[in-house]
Amino acid sequence: MAIDIKAPSFPESVADGTVATWHKKPGEAVKRDELLVDIETDKVVMEVLAEADGVLAEIIMNEGDTVLSGELLGRLGEGGAATAAAAPAPAAAPAVATATAAKSAEAPILSPAARKLAEEGGIDPASISGTGKGGRVTKEDAAAAVEAKKAAPAAPVAKTVAPAAEAPLFAGGDRVEKRVPMTRLRAKVAERLVEAQSSMAMLTTFNEVDMTEVMALRSKYKDLFEKTHNGVRLGFMSFFVKASVEALKRFPAVNASIDGTDIVYHGYQDIGVAVSSDRGLVVPVLRNAELMGLADIEGTIAGFGKKAKDGKLSIEDMTGGTFTITNGGTFGSMMSTPIVNPPQAAILGMHNILQRPMAINGQVVIRPMMYLALSYDHRLIDGKEAVSFLVTIKNLLEDPARLLLDV
Repeated sequence: MAIDIKAPSFPESVADGTVATWHKKPGEAVKRDELLVDIETDKVVMEVLAEADGVLAEIIMNEGDTVLSGELLGRLGEGGAATAAAAPAPAAAPAVATATAAKSAEAPILSPAARKLAEEGGIDPASISGTGKGGRVTKEDAAAAVEAKKAAPAAPVAKTVAPAAEAPLFAGGDRVEKRVPMTRLRAKVAERLVEAQSSMAMLTTFNEVDMTEVMALRSKYKDLFEKTHNGVRLGFMSFFVKASVEALKRFPAVNASIDGTDIVYHGYQDIGVAVSSDRGLVVPVLRNAELMGLADIEGTIAGFGKKAKDGKLSIEDMTGGTFTITNGGTFGSMMSTPIVNPPQAAILGMHNILQRPMAINGQVVIRPMMYLALSYDHRLIDGKEAVSFLVTIKNLLEDPARLLLDV
């Protein structure tokens, strides 16, 4: 009996999806819960698994086709993995032959001194010929075997031939082109970015932060932190999240959003963290970041990074968010103007940390400095609020004790 393979049920925010990749071909055997096909939506990639053992009988929706929630993708037929017989076990050897082989492979008898010499010299006792009574291996036999091994020339090491380098996509001098369809995720990101620039009065304000204190704190406690929190590593992002949460509490307009002609103020801080993946930019959300400690933040972000790499981020992971942080510094960016993620009102951009000369108390000293950028919707946030918000983050990071003292 054929089993229908249907598209998964999409959330209300997702209208349809695209068949991204079939992992099986018609006629191939499949096992229960084995991955059959990936469905790419505007936000995530959803996997369709086999409901039972069988054979992929028919593909109805091909790669690149648009599908609706619950639409028929193909059919799974009987046979294949479901009917494959187990390979017969090899026939047992006759007992007489087994006994004979065991007797012939019987280990030689070694004296304690001979066994010790053989073990220290890395010699297999079975390879030593005994000259003692009844074939017993004496101490002299073991010593001669060890000396023979030392005198033997070392076996030549086979040279490993490096595999040929993969041919470049375009050979030098060739005027060729390659056209590939844009993924739905990347297309949706592009659409939202253009929409943000055309519908917002977007501005960007800049500042710089001295990372000396944060770096010293991290260097001092990173090993103890990792040991205490079961392998969670202490990074810089958790400090920026905590500083942003505190600044958002002081400037609620930066944590607000516009809904039609209304301003919606949020009494919680859901911080989106921009993550780059092979399929495009995704922004998973730290829910109630105001209730999270540094270890919770770092562990959750690390989990998001792994899920993004494996294409396992869910709709729930990326829904909502009241403020976003993006870190271009991981790629070496020194300065940028990040684009606000609507309907949010602002986004914080982190950048590369560089050693730069700074004038402090009348003297020039070298400090690790980072440029910060805050892009914001001027319809909702005034310039004074935006600058004050960014200065607050700067002050909290340059003196991390403020985060504990709430000053």
